[in-house]
Amino acid sequence: MSSTEHRLKSIIEAALLAAGKPLSLDDLLALFDVTDLPERQAVRAALKELGDDYQDRGIEVLEVGSGFRIQVRSKFAPWISRLWSERPPRYSRALMETLALIAYRQPITRGEIEEVRGVSVSTNIIKTLQEREWVRVVGHRDVPGKPSLYATTKGFLDYFNLKSLSDLPTLAEIRDLDSINRELDLELPGIVSNVNDESVAEENEPVLHSDLESEEFDEAAEQTETETETQ
Repeated sequence: MSSTEHRLKSIIEAALLAAGKPLSLDDLLALFDVTDLPERQAVRAALKELGDDYQDRGIEVLEVGSGFRIQVRSKFAPWISRLWSERPPRYSRALMETLALIAYRQPITRGEIEEVRGVSVSTNIIKTLQEREWVRVVGHRDVPGKPSLYATTKGFLDYFNLKSLSDLPTLAEIRDLDSINRELDLELPGIVSNVNDESVAEENEPVLHSDLESEEFDEAAEQTETETETQ
């Protein structure tokens, strides 16, 4: 490795450590003057080299929805989570079912979510998902009342370590919300739950057991996969 390549890798490493958030290729290129601007391919090569350096260490370079970041490997979460005194948030099954339907069938209206779940969706659930910046309004359905269409955000991808929605497990592989919890590693430290928030489970409330009948959820899976194939 030349001194120029080593310097580029060191600058990128320092930037990723200092940023506290994912950085895109454009963000990384913006660190340099025009006279010192590296090629995009050189930045990608430096990121790969940095990832290789971390191969046998407790941290990794990961590409998520918003860009690249340095983070602790998930297998060390049981030990690292003890650095935080507050308990990880425990989300109610109603919130997780709502988030799952938005993630897999977006864009989707609140009424369509309620139709699949068979119960009304609490305003607090939608509010919580938007406040956590996991969900946003992307338009309105062209029907009477113009209901809002909800979709996931890059923040959703970042939080769950996903580069794109294609990284989600397929619905056909999932039969209940416990599976989603395991696949996406939901109980991560860093978000303090609000004990008065209906979307966060109480101490003794059963969590992440789906109210959806398996046949109904499978039907949603088949419809989603059919829609994907026709697009």
